[in-house]
Amino acid sequence: MANQPGDQGTLLGHPKGLFVLFSTELWERFNYYGMRALLTLYMTKQLGFADDGAALTYGAANGLLYATPLIGGMIADRLLGYRLAITIGGILMAIGEFVLTFMGFKILPENTTVFYAGMGMIIAGNGFFKPNISTMVGTLYKQGDPRRDGAFTIFYMGINIGAMSPLICGWIGEKYGYHLGFGLAGIGMLLGLLSFMAFRRHLGDRGLPPQRAGDGNTNRSVIPATVAVLIGVVLFIPLAAYLVSMPKFVAQWAAPITGEVFITYILWEAFRSTSAERHGIFVIVILSLFSVLFWAFFEQAGTSMTLFTDRHVNKTILGIEVATSQFQAVNPIFIVLLAPFFAMLWTSLGRKARNPSSALKFSLALFQMGLGFAVMWFAAKQAASGVQVTAMFLILAYFLHTTGELCLSPVGLSMVTKMAPVRLAALLMGMWFLSNAFAHILGGVLAAQSADWGFEKLYSVIAISGIVAGVVLLAVYPIIKKWENERLASHQQS
Repeated sequence: MANQPGDQGTLLGHPKGLFVLFSTELWERFNYYGMRALLTLYMTKQLGFADDGAALTYGAANGLLYATPLIGGMIADRLLGYRLAITIGGILMAIGEFVLTFMGFKILPENTTVFYAGMGMIIAGNGFFKPNISTMVGTLYKQGDPRRDGAFTIFYMGINIGAMSPLICGWIGEKYGYHLGFGLAGIGMLLGLLSFMAFRRHLGDRGLPPQRAGDGNTNRSVIPATVAVLIGVVLFIPLAAYLVSMPKFVAQWAAPITGEVFITYILWEAFRSTSAERHGIFVIVILSLFSVLFWAFFEQAGTSMTLFTDRHVNKTILGIEVATSQFQAVNPIFIVLLAPFFAMLWTSLGRKARNPSSALKFSLALFQMGLGFAVMWFAAKQAASGVQVTAMFLILAYFLHTTGELCLSPVGLSMVTKMAPVRLAALLMGMWFLSNAFAHILGGVLAAQSADWGFEKLYSVIAISGIVAGVVLLAVYPIIKKWENERLASHQQS
């Protein structure tokens, strides 16, 4: 089959540009998860944070990481184009990692002020990078191209291969110094950027800056926009650093007010929509709220579960001593192993017209999350008696969290695209991503309770809450399914 205009050849039946983006995202996720695996340990062991302070800071930092893509996506759409945004984002993230690295080498002072500055750079960079590389994958395919779903599956595998970086960055960081682990993560980001730049010819004309009316010279017209954006970045980094340093303010004021304003506006839009559109919006809002709970529990991996592992788990497996941070690679390993099975399961059920609806899959996800923390509850109860618990408890919990993730994460994006009115599609997709930001902040608040409650009570609360949330969602499932069917029927009529 002849290539479409702008295509630069195929590999394994897909445009070569897909594998450029696959490689770039793999190394960026190597960078992010390598840093994430060490963050709580670095704060508590090197910078002197108390457990609750580290948990709240972790939640605020990761919440901002997931909030800034809303802004970065709009800037790329209207001013920079995806390629330039990705490049700026990657450079900022690499610099942020090297700030953390240079602290360890005493090139920069090792204090919280410099630490917050480094995190501010990483947050700003992620805002440019994260939304735009995923969007570029979609630009490689025309609407209706049957290869599109397979492309995103390949891309998703790249994400999870990169997410195994705690196996390397975590081990290096804990054995030889946290700054070396951060440095290795930063080198990963540079490799992603080099791959992106070296093979950009395979992207054709995708992701170039939007051309302004009356100005045929796209390169010339984007220069002032780039300068303005860079000035904005310079001003934003200190703000992001300040917010990371004020995690209680973020949790108690910034996040709740932002969330309330966002949902109020969306509900206002819902009540001025048609009945089918309104019910589709209701489905998105309700399932987004339940997803906040799921991800808040899931993100204990980087906070309370990391501290529990460090202090109470026998980390010797088959005679090999595993570093605390390396356990954060268990989830992506399970994703890579189990994702093909789940994809085949949903496809098989779909052929038989028995594929569960989005709400039912979300309910299953919450049940599995609750069961995973029931395992952690039992492990924490044993640890309270003074024994080091077997790592198998931790691995079983991660397994249940992963099967829950596979019931929820791939389903959510598809659900939003099916339920959202066209005029609100970008806004509602933004809300879906923003729910991840709120989840990280809530997850930090929950993890901070371990300082007062202890791990046993914390995990009992999460286990019970997850199962109860699953029951509640199951109870309202018939109504949500009715709304889903109404919205899908409206698509067929239009």
